[in-house]
Amino acid sequence: MIKNDKIKGIIFILFAAFGFSLMTFFVRLSGDLPTMQKAFFRNIVALIVALSAIIKSKEGIHVGKGNRLDLFMRCAFGTSGLIANFYAIDKLDIADANMLNKLSPFFAIIISIFILKEIPNRFDIFTTIIAFIGALFIIRPAGAFTAVFPALMGLFGGFGAGTAYVFVRKLGKKGVQTPVIVAAFSLFSCLVTLPYLIFNFTPMEPIQLIYLLLAGVSASIGQFSITNAYKFAPAKEISVFDYTQVIFAALLGIIVFGEVPETLSIVGYTIIIGVAIIRWRRNLKLS
Repeated sequence: MIKNDKIKGIIFILFAAFGFSLMTFFVRLSGDLPTMQKAFFRNIVALIVALSAIIKSKEGIHVGKGNRLDLFMRCAFGTSGLIANFYAIDKLDIADANMLNKLSPFFAIIISIFILKEIPNRFDIFTTIIAFIGALFIIRPAGAFTAVFPALMGLFGGFGAGTAYVFVRKLGKKGVQTPVIVAAFSLFSCLVTLPYLIFNFTPMEPIQLIYLLLAGVSASIGQFSITNAYKFAPAKEISVFDYTQVIFAALLGIIVFGEVPETLSIVGYTIIIGVAIIRWRRNLKLS
């Protein structure tokens, strides 16, 4: 039974990785639209899905007074990280943008020191440093700032996501339900991006709107798949499979956009994914 649950967990996390890679694919496919506009339509779909899940559960929306600041911080960092990630998707190869976003677990290790008072061991510190060295191969900071800026935004996207995950974990420990957290984040993101949409709306072709709605659907598939994955198996056993998102994104980039990752980027991917695999294997041995 335990083995079957682990297999289910792996299958769900692969679905999540594919869903999130499709999200980045449809965001890029939607064309030359403002980042804030893309973020709004991506989140309006997620909001509808999350609210539907809350209504279906009949449990209502319960946050608790002591959790409101943590929920706000989750929303703020998640939204800023999402906007930065969308900007990076538009400016970088989608494989590079996805890889920089996948630094989020390493950022979470750092942020957990301050938020959860969890002190990392030497191994965690060492692997985090190596992962960020890998990121340098993707960012390639030797170029002009205008060329490096999109990669730095992608890196900030990973930071925002990693920080948001720490607050999600903190809220989860206090009993706040996942659909409530997702709904709050999606509503917050829509409210933040709505003023830009009102005053700087860029007319879209019907196909562009469809692509953005599909990005929202794909993100929702990813969000709920990863939630189900961790219900069947602990993160230490299956989290490494989440990095297949980069592989899915790279394949979509090569097939559809003709984006062949640069050699230095591939070196960076190898270092970051390699470190993730080493961490995964060590966690299994210690369990």
